[in-house]
Amino acid sequence: MDKATTDLTCAGADSPQCDNPAMLVEKNVPLQAFNTFHIVAKAHALVRIASAADLHELLADPAWSGTPKFVLGGGSNIVLTGDVKALVLKVELMGRRLVQETAKAFIVEASAGENWHEFVAWTLAQGYPGLENLALIPGTVGASPVQNLGAYGVELQDRFDALDAVDLHTGQQFTLNAAQCGFGYRDSVFKHGRAADSASAGAGTHQGVGLQHRTLILRVRFALPKAWKPVLGYADLDKKMIEQRCTRPSAQQIFDWVCEIRRAKLPDPELIGNAGSFFKNPTVSREQCADIIARDPKLVHYPLPDGSVKLAAGWLIDACGWRGKSVGQAGVYEKQALVLVNRGDATGGEVMTLAKAIQTSVYERFGIMLEPEPVVV
Repeated sequence: MDKATTDLTCAGADSPQCDNPAMLVEKNVPLQAFNTFHIVAKAHALVRIASAADLHELLADPAWSGTPKFVLGGGSNIVLTGDVKALVLKVELMGRRLVQETAKAFIVEASAGENWHEFVAWTLAQGYPGLENLALIPGTVGASPVQNLGAYGVELQDRFDALDAVDLHTGQQFTLNAAQCGFGYRDSVFKHGRAADSASAGAGTHQGVGLQHRTLILRVRFALPKAWKPVLGYADLDKKMIEQRCTRPSAQQIFDWVCEIRRAKLPDPELIGNAGSFFKNPTVSREQCADIIARDPKLVHYPLPDGSVKLAAGWLIDACGWRGKSVGQAGVYEKQALVLVNRGDATGGEVMTLAKAIQTSVYERFGIMLEPEPVVV
């Protein structure tokens, strides 16, 4: 990686804002430490957003208001295929608190820059269970609704209350509830473009309108149930219950189990560059699932309430013989075929070449086109 030669430029250099260090725009910034794949790339310009005021000042500055922008949180769900020409907004908003206590739930809020796993651990320490199944997922709180992250039977939408965000085009701040976020499987309104660029900004008109590339999430609120019940039913969790002879685990026990399971299966991004699960688990019809089982009886699958069936993408990839294989310095993790890793100095191009080869292989054998989870930049 090139030696960092970061230049600093004040946003609004002719204004008093130049004295605000949060408004310094860093030039030619290495991004290897800011993405969990550890891919070498640079941001032509980067500004750290530590408060809503920082963002509003930047958007009001004529020098930067019309510049294309890229929001960067923990960098755990992106693949950089080159230098980023857009102005990178590095989200560093911090803070977490209990907002309200209702008869049914604790309403807990966290700022977008908070580490997700640390936030989950904090909620349990405060006596607010409900997020334990989502332990040890890399990334920040601000990215969690974008991806509608999920694991072991719980999705973010199951615990979501609302979020506050800023429209990067208009500078207007707004609030969205769950319906307005358009949550789906690893999906939300933040992953889709606007249906009509002429649509006006504001909370009411954002419903059903794609907000991709035009929104920075400031903070997220969660409704954590007082009448807590453990969410179980996954083989790995069931195995832990049997091993420890525990039929009624606490939220803290589930948290600990999930951490143990994930550490055993998934590589630590600090040690091996990766973006977690690289492909979404595909959903097929009952008939298509039956057809695959007729040929491959060991297919790992999960019937869904609507009659469709979710297939384990990792099993499909493994069945095609990809576990442990590489393209250049990009490889398939030996312990979990769903995870692509950086074996050294992998480029984003190598990662995507490997991903496309896997997609082709799975499609040719099973007739299923796997969809990547990470955002390709």
